[in-house]
Amino acid sequence: MAPPNNESEVYRRANKSVANAAGDIPPLATPGKSSAGYGRKVVASAEFANAWTKPTFTLKDVRDAVPAHCFKRDTARSFTYVYRDVAMMLVVFAAATQISLLPTWAQYIAWPVYWIAQGIVCTGIWVIAHECGHQAFSEKAWINNSVGYVLHSFLLVPYYSWKFSHSKHHKANAHMAKDQVFVPATRSTYAKELGPRTKPLNHHDDEPIWKDAPVSDLLDIAKMLLLGWPAYLINNASGQKFDVWTSHFRPDAPIFEPKQWFAVVLSDVGMFIMLGLLVIAGQLWGAAAVFKYYVIPYLNVNAWLVLITFLQHTDPKIPHYREGEWNFLLGAISTVDRDYGILNHFFHHIGDTHVAHHLFSTMPHYNAEEATEAIKKVLGKYYIMDRTPLWKAVWQSYTQCKFVEDEGEILWYKQ
Repeated sequence: MAPPNNESEVYRRANKSVANAAGDIPPLATPGKSSAGYGRKVVASAEFANAWTKPTFTLKDVRDAVPAHCFKRDTARSFTYVYRDVAMMLVVFAAATQISLLPTWAQYIAWPVYWIAQGIVCTGIWVIAHECGHQAFSEKAWINNSVGYVLHSFLLVPYYSWKFSHSKHHKANAHMAKDQVFVPATRSTYAKELGPRTKPLNHHDDEPIWKDAPVSDLLDIAKMLLLGWPAYLINNASGQKFDVWTSHFRPDAPIFEPKQWFAVVLSDVGMFIMLGLLVIAGQLWGAAAVFKYYVIPYLNVNAWLVLITFLQHTDPKIPHYREGEWNFLLGAISTVDRDYGILNHFFHHIGDTHVAHHLFSTMPHYNAEEATEAIKKVLGKYYIMDRTPLWKAVWQSYTQCKFVEDEGEILWYKQ
């Protein structure tokens, strides 16, 4: 659908109170071309900001469109996915123990194949634990938490700590002050080189700075994929900013409630047990073996986790909101489904059914595809599926989604 020539009335009205008094807001130009009066490329979000209007359907409308059986949690069926993933992990591991028997040249091929394959399989295990955290694995909370605790601890994830912060993310997705992951930087915090805003609030012109040079972006993407997950756990990277050290390992961190103290400590205990087992394995079979068999696949799992989450929540097509405009429905549909090809199967469709997941997070993954087809009919143009190849999507989202303005209620990424 082609956007109108001028900004949508809703978007204009939401921000008019803080618009620059120096002049009228200029009409948008075609994305990728220069905008009259500025001579710069229009940012990728301009088209979507221009065409945005508030949806007229309700959450009840969306839920009523989904067949009732999609919400049913089947414990026995859920366990089949645990058995399948653990079996695949063990088979891949067993195959890797034979790599040393290969010729040296073949080992240089076989080890990377193992690391990639095991990283993919264990990402699936991570997703099952994620489902437990949402209480979508079983009708019984103790089963959800027991399975999730064991699987996440195995992958060095503090289960309850993550569960608590992740719940806040789902309750406030796309809320600038309450969301917990990939919260957009604002103009004032992103880069000093930008300086204060001098143009109308709703301008959509690219503002290039040295920080955004392609080589810098490429290195930042690599750093995000390698270190993003541990940085989030240890220092709440990409989350809300607080005046005190905020860590998923700290039971009195501001992201937790006092009643959650013991569960956070229990999460830390699970992590220490797993680290202890890895130390014992290192003493028995050597640190190099632990590194090859566990650490590198673990890093691959982390990279997939960050990649998937980043692409779900960072895109020029998605708005963010402040308190005056945000509601649960707007937040839930402010996410992107993406097609991971055959990996959808291994990742339990966490990437291509994420909109449905944000709308109904206790729905088991094996019903999410059917639910997605149902909600599309209600969401219409508000359902976002992006089939851009993953490598290209990462680059586009990272380079086109740098910051949002400090003012306004409905915010769009700029660069």
